[in-house]
Amino acid sequence: MARERLRILMMASEAAPFAKTGGLADVVGALPRALAALGHDVRVLMPKYRGVEAQAGPLTLVASNLRVPLGDRAVEGALFEAKSRGGVTVYFLAHDHYYDRDGLYGTADGDYWDNCERFIFFCRGGLEAVAALGKAGWRPQVIHVNDWQTGLVPVYLETEYRDHPVLGPLATLFTIHNLAYQGVFWHYDMPMTGLGWDLFTPAALEFYGRLNFLKGGLVFSDLLTTVSRTYAQEIRTAAFGNGLEGVLEERSEDLHGVINGIDYELWNPETDAALAKRYGAGDLEGKAICRAALREEMGLVAGPGPVIGMVTRLAGQKGLDLTLDALPGILATGAQLVLLGSGEAPLEEAFTAAADANPGRVGVRIGYDDELARRIYGGADAFLMPSRYEPCGLGQLIALRYGTVPIVRRTGGLADTVREVDPGRRAGTGFLFDAFAAEPLVEAVGRAAVAHRIPALWSAIVRNAMAEDFSWDASAREYVTLYRKALKARASR
Repeated sequence: MARERLRILMMASEAAPFAKTGGLADVVGALPRALAALGHDVRVLMPKYRGVEAQAGPLTLVASNLRVPLGDRAVEGALFEAKSRGGVTVYFLAHDHYYDRDGLYGTADGDYWDNCERFIFFCRGGLEAVAALGKAGWRPQVIHVNDWQTGLVPVYLETEYRDHPVLGPLATLFTIHNLAYQGVFWHYDMPMTGLGWDLFTPAALEFYGRLNFLKGGLVFSDLLTTVSRTYAQEIRTAAFGNGLEGVLEERSEDLHGVINGIDYELWNPETDAALAKRYGAGDLEGKAICRAALREEMGLVAGPGPVIGMVTRLAGQKGLDLTLDALPGILATGAQLVLLGSGEAPLEEAFTAAADANPGRVGVRIGYDDELARRIYGGADAFLMPSRYEPCGLGQLIALRYGTVPIVRRTGGLADTVREVDPGRRAGTGFLFDAFAAEPLVEAVGRAAVAHRIPALWSAIVRNAMAEDFSWDASAREYVTLYRKALKARASR
């Protein structure tokens, strides 16, 4: 007998292809399609940012004059809908004053000063939208909320809407994509939430005298997930918990790690039009052509050593300072480095200087270019991710798909998705190191460089990497199991 078809609403502040600043958008763009492919009725709710119509096409008005309580006043919003790739319905909560802006969360000068108000509106307005959909005939069973921007949703469901006929029965699952971003605001914003001061306590929303959205999600959701098993363990420690390790330890039985997937239709070296030559695990000749083309494009000289690629934000979290410290040692192994990314100005300047100082051996492109990113994934021999911490990581999953051998620090999702190479058995998919220091990083690159000099061994590692399956199907099935668990938890209350 088939299991019950679930009705799931995924609520997030961004979703590809409509609006994106990072990996959250990729997840919310892909997971609903995988859930729908399993037969579930899954829909997405996000803000209607400037320009979403360019990706969504014409929008249909679903509900106008949504009255959203905001402190001692009510603000009106509207709800639109469109269909995304895979036939998933996407709802857009509209309020031009809050969302018709150049950026999602801020500008180059910093975060928007009213982000607290903007995302109180999103949390409460989203629930008012769900209530309106319920009256129109569609009622979700589970609401899957993501990161701090949706952290107040479970709080409202447990308090203001606890007895609501549509919203009261909703089960909640809250996913932490990166615990470092928590949505912390001064306590003067508490009245704007419409929640009582009795919730401004260490057991609820208070965090060192301030209001913490993410903490609300952690405390009030039926179930918690994060994006890898190792990260789920790490964030319960002081080193990774960002001040919330106590809350997470208290809820450890309700905290689950589910690895993100990648879209294997979008990321496929056999069909990728950006590559100089398409290739697959059965015919790797195209990868050598891609490497030669990448060297030419990035100004590298031909040579026997491996080309190591990086496609990354230039940020301390990603270990870019460590890469600079290790660069002389990396080059001493005979390897070359290709980097595409943007971020912190000092790192941008330092990598530009490194390329100038090492012509023909280091190629750097500041900015983001999707087609160049694909050419790096396709043309590099190895892919470097020396992260301080990495909740899941998508770069290493794409690299595996393209047969570009990961060299990664053993943390978070990197530890869960890359298996250390065993040269004798020709097993494993990459090279790992533990300590956040230049010497272990260089040593891991050295092991990769040695393996690269043995063609039969390297080809075996590449094929191992390409045989891995990190498509969304397995992760979607895990989420379905957790949605059912959240429904049981809600029913037992």
